[in-house]
Amino acid sequence: MKALFDFILTFGNLNPQQMDFITAKAREITIPKEEYFSEAGKIARQVGFITEGILRVCYYNNKSEEITKYFIEENNLVVDLESFDNQISSSSYVQAVTDCTLIVFERKDWLELLQTIVGFDAIVHKIIARALMQKVERRSPLVSEDATTRYLKFMEIYPSAVNRIPLSYVASYLGVTQSSLSRIRKNVKL
Repeated sequence: MKALFDFILTFGNLNPQQMDFITAKAREITIPKEEYFSEAGKIARQVGFITEGILRVCYYNNKSEEITKYFIEENNLVVDLESFDNQISSSSYVQAVTDCTLIVFERKDWLELLQTIVGFDAIVHKIIARALMQKVERRSPLVSEDATTRYLKFMEIYPSAVNRIPLSYVASYLGVTQSSLSRIRKNVKL
């Protein structure tokens, strides 16, 4: 729980009673590698905080190709926000890239935290705003750059994750084939 509170407290303040209330609503889960935190076609029902591991958000395009949109590392919240907030079926999968440990909150408990803890909604809005900004910052350079530059940028964005993510997922994220990525990696001398 310490990592969760260290994360939350960078966005606002909580008193000990509020932290106890949050703790009472939380539970820890593990998700084995390749398993899903949430799935396309289902309604997202929980918010998670990753204490260990990496998750990826992916979908299938109209050619049934799997496309990785982005990765989420330790010390970040994970939720399919549109599905969770609007109670609609998700269009994406959130899958464990590695074995993961998360602190999770069921939707009813998360809503209770938002309604009960004064200022918690403002903290959550700051967290969401930062996550959206990161998503844009991470995706924008990938659109217009060549494959080698995209790979170098990927290594810059995810330095601690680069050796923990399978090449097939990295290739999907970068929009290149796995064989192209292998060639790029050989040519990139670090």
